Amino acid sequence: MPLPIQDEYKVKLEVFEGPLDLLLYLIKKDEVDIYNIPIELITRQYMEYLHLMRMLDLNIAGDFLVMAATLMMIKSRMLLPVEERPELEPEEDDPRWELVRQLIEYKKFKDAAGTLQEWELLQGNMFARGSDEVVVAKEPGLVMNDMNIFDLISAFNDAMRRVRVDEIGEIFAPTCTVADKIEAILNRIRQEGRILFFGLFENVASRHEVICTFLALLELIRLRQVDARQSGPFREIVVVRVEG
Repeated sequence: MPLPIQDEYKVKLEVFEGPLDLLLYLIKKDEVDIYNIPIELITRQYMEYLHLMRMLDLNIAGDFLVMAATLMMIKSRMLLPVEERPELEPEEDDPRWELVRQLIEYKKFKDAAGTLQEWELLQGNMFARGSDEVVVAKEPGLVMNDMNIFDLISAFNDAMRRVRVDEIGEIFAPTCTVADKIEAILNRIRQEGRILFFGLFENVASRHEVICTFLALLELIRLRQVDARQSGPFREIVVVRVEG
């Protein structure tokens, strides 16, 4: 049986997104109404992501656990008959209301920050040429959007589901380390320039190997050796080499 992966190679990756980011990600992914959140579905998916983050030994802030407790409380209150729910203000009869209000306020700030960042990038690509004429420099070829950690965790979950190895096969599968997978990914990316995310998991022999491969990818992203991108929300992930 392979040794615990965290004993082999400790990947330090800061998760800058918080619990509200994860909830907004799940709401957008499931295409649900933010004013009518299916709390049972969202709670189940949130707990699944939390489990995956623990499995990968990522740095989980206490806020994630507080949000998990909040979701469980809301879920339990919604299971109670209306007449047995605690007394609330008239506009707060729905146990989800406070969470919805937090999400809407947070989304406003997040969207505003995104707009300011776009303006900053746009200004950085402007060069005056002669009098008042301005030219905006554009990158040639396909422009892909950077993704967040939850996109990667979602793709990792899909990769884990694709691996079908029985307990006997898991025990006798060839052992690997995160360091081995870092070297393998770097060799492939140097040769091919870009790799589809699921192409990293071709011919894997065990779930242990899937985890090693994913942690290797996270470490290379942290070290700015490679970048993970999408052509649009929830589209296929492409791993590319970081030039320079």
